[in-house]
Order: sequence, then C-alpha cells, then structure tokens
Amino acid sequence: MAQLSDRLNRLAPSATLAMSQKSSEMKAKGVDVINMSVGEPDFMTPEPIKEAGKKAIDDNFSKYSPVSGYPALRNAISKKLKAENGLDYAASEIIVGTGGKQGVCNTIMALVNPGDEVIIPAPYWVSYPQMVKLAGGNPVIISAGIEQDFKITADQLEASITPKTKMIILCSPSNPTGSVYTKAELDELAKVVISHEDVFVLSDEIYEHINYIGKHASIAACPNMKERTIICNGVSKAYAMTGWRLGWVAAPEWIVKGLNKLQGQYTSGTSSVSQMAALAAYEGNQQCVEDFRKTFQRRRDLIVNLAKGIPGLEVNIPQGAFYLFPKCSSFFGKSNGKYTINNSTDLAMYLLEEGHVATVGGDDFGSPDCFRMSYATSDDNIKEALQRIKDALSKLK
Repeated sequence: MAQLSDRLNRLAPSATLAMSQKSSEMKAKGVDVINMSVGEPDFMTPEPIKEAGKKAIDDNFSKYSPVSGYPALRNAISKKLKAENGLDYAASEIIVGTGGKQGVCNTIMALVNPGDEVIIPAPYWVSYPQMVKLAGGNPVIISAGIEQDFKITADQLEASITPKTKMIILCSPSNPTGSVYTKAELDELAKVVISHEDVFVLSDEIYEHINYIGKHASIAACPNMKERTIICNGVSKAYAMTGWRLGWVAAPEWIVKGLNKLQGQYTSGTSSVSQMAALAAYEGNQQCVEDFRKTFQRRRDLIVNLAKGIPGLEVNIPQGAFYLFPKCSSFFGKSNGKYTINNSTDLAMYLLEEGHVATVGGDDFGSPDCFRMSYATSDDNIKEALQRIKDALSKLK
C-alpha cells in the first residue's frame, strides 16, 4: 500500500492553522465566531506599498528574479540593519525568501545534520520543533514558565548544551508569549554561546517592530555574536504584508551561500512583485509601522486588563508581538457537564464550541498549562471575545 515518506510522517500538522481552519468552517455554517487564533495583523497593507506592487506589474516585473533577491532590495535591507540595529551586513550576507517561515526552515535545513541537537526555549512557535525534525535533528526543549515571563536564563541554556548542540532558536519578541529579551538578557545568553565553539543562534526577529519596551535588541549585536547568528526577519508583521510572502535572512556569507544553493533547488527567487513592494516598504515613510505598533499596544493593554478580570486565569504583561498567553491550568479536571477539560487543547476547543471564540491550546507551543490569544483584531472583538471566554469559563465546575 502506498504511504507517505517517513520524513513527512514524523511531522505534526500546524495547530494554529488547524484551529483557524475549524473557525472558518464554523463561520461558513453561520456561527458567529471571533477568531483569535490567527497570527497576522488585521490591518491592510499601506497604500504606498500596494501602489509599488501595482507599478511593478505595470513595469513588467514579471520574469524570474535572482535566487537571493534583487540587489536593490538586499541593499535596502542592509541599510535597515545598519540604521535600526547598528549591524553591518553586505548585500552578499542577505538572502530574500518566500516569507520568514522559509527563512527559518532553510536555515535549519542548511546547518543541522541528522542527530544534531537544536535548543528551543518553550513556549515556542509551533513550527520550530517540526522543522528540526524535518532536518533529522533532535529538538531539546528548555521550559520557561509564566513566573519568569517565559524567558530562559543563561544558566538554563548552559545546562542544556551538549557536544551535539548545533543551534539555539530565539524568538524575540516572542510568538506565542509576546515576551521580549532585553539587551542585558541577550548579553548573558551570548556569553554562554561564545563559550561553546560551533554553536549558532537562529534569531527570529519577525516581530521586531511590535515592541512596547523601547528599542529592539538583536543578539547579533552582542560582542562576537555576528558570526554566530542568523537573523530571520521580513515584512509580514511590521507592514501588514503576510500574503505578500516576503522574508529574508542576514547571516555570515558562507551560510547565505548555502541558503542560496538550497533555495535555488526548490523555490528559486521570490515573487518579483512582492520584492518591489517590500523595497517600497523599507525605503518609504515608516509612520505606518509606528501607527500599527501604537494600536497593538493599546489593544495589549485592553486585553490584559480584561483577562485579569477572569477568575482562574493567570496573566502576565506581554512586551511585544500581539499575543496573550495566559495560564489556564486551574480549569483542568473541571466540567460543564458536557465537556471535561483535561488540557489546554481541550480548553481551546471548549471555548470555540461553547464560547465561539477561536484560540490555540498551549500543548503545541510546548506549554500545556497555557493557551494563546491573538489580539490582532478590533477593540470591539476583543471586548466581546473576552466576555464570551469569561462566561464560558464560569460554567466549568
């Protein structure tokens, strides 16, 4: 009998995409579902960026693009890294890809050999361990609970490194928690990395601009870390361009050459039109980025205050991104007579079917005591969703 490959059978489906799909199916049946499971801004791409995309079509940017991306875009990214992050990257140290997700996966595939260990702090984005497994590597999970703002310490990192460690994956600001590592915290982690030869850091900085504590800090800027760091970023979150599928990687040139070799074999160059739109995003007025950030910060304050008013939830204050990740284990073992809550996935399904609010259980984020809510939606939706959640949870005894 025909079967899928062992490689594919090792992978789990994306929990975030699965919940979003179930939410859409319920909406199609006429159910009034508020979707807080999806990880994308609810804003539209700013007009100047859209106009640049339209102009690219009119200017016949309809041919294959270079595998690594147009030089103009890579130069614009280089300037952004210098101006915003104080980092010097030549265009030859930058590669453009089809979304930030491809950049992360390409990096893992390019550096991780079968049997290599990749350290992943939990809570983590659902795809990180699956990508490591796809490369034949072994995910090594470090847990950081709500009591430490979901951030690992240098001591935890040191204790997890073995001779098989190849890479550490950091995401700051974090999906799913919104936690942000400070420069001082990154300096301490960097000291550990530097003390272990041939260990790299994949730094996922896609939420860089959605930051509520001041200037973004990259571990690549820590002493001696530029040659050990692979930055993965893109335009999806900051410029509300998720559907344009445009991400990029900045890394030592030998790594970028490897990524170019890999990318050239299975996707080739990224959409020419999307690249011209991204170029306009980086070279244009950045007020839209700040406007989005301010809106998200206001929504953060709103959802935190409402969630703190729900008995049984333990809530911290996320410092970036657009997620809240409350602890919900006090509801485990409870029931409304029809549903019994055994874990956070059960709780998320209960909230969807009984409260008509789509969230995502924390099990697939490596934190089974929590669940994720995205506040990339309107104030009215946030207020209504949190009231529905409060009402549904109050029925669990």
